[in-house]
Amino acid sequence: MTNIISIVNQKGGVGKTTTTLNLATYVGKKRKKVLFIDLDPQGNGTSGFGVDKGHIENSTYDVMVNDLPISEAIIESSAKNVDICPTNINLAGAEIELVSAMSREQILKNAIKEVEDQYDYIFIDCPPSLGILTINALTASNGLIVPIQGEYYALEGLTQLIETINIVRKKLNPDIDIIGVVLTMFDRRTQLTRQVKEEVENYFGDKVFKTQIPRNVRLAEAPSHGLAIADYDPNSKGGRAYESLAKEVINRTKNR
Repeated sequence: MTNIISIVNQKGGVGKTTTTLNLATYVGKKRKKVLFIDLDPQGNGTSGFGVDKGHIENSTYDVMVNDLPISEAIIESSAKNVDICPTNINLAGAEIELVSAMSREQILKNAIKEVEDQYDYIFIDCPPSLGILTINALTASNGLIVPIQGEYYALEGLTQLIETINIVRKKLNPDIDIIGVVLTMFDRRTQLTRQVKEEVENYFGDKVFKTQIPRNVRLAEAPSHGLAIADYDPNSKGGRAYESLAKEVINRTKNR
């Protein structure tokens, strides 16, 4: 079974795109065939793979709104074994344009059916909201990864996220489950970060990945070069952390 995994948290600035992009890249380096679907209208994942958002022929928007077969939007990325379904700011209008669409929560799920057998993993980068795009991602997925920053208010909004996941599980997708929770922007030197880690572990238990993603300048620099950290500076702290996280994700999903 193809692992279709959404990286989701409606709170912005928690490292969703960085996590999705780097997970996809490192899983690809483990000889897995990977598709990265950019479902965030900001398109940072698209540009992070070196794709010019201003010169995309077809995009996730066309798949979601114009019934374009997803195979016609998919292109090769700069990373080994990783394809990408890119996006741009046009996707921001999808929330409004899909209001009256038939089975609007199922659009992405139905689109993915065309290509899912071609991939071992499909990673979906979700927008920082719980609107129709994120609902589509949750409906299409059989697993979720939740990034949580190691900072104050880290757990803010998570109750709403869990409620949304439970509603989707009940009404749209009974197969969805949280694969794991990853702490990002982690600085183990501070007492606050250690307290947040303890709170997250109390809340999610063994769902919390052992790997934490540190604050790292090289991680921040990599997207400006159109590269994932694995191809920019794999020996950096950020690179080693995401490689470790990819191994955990593969281990947790290999028997699904």
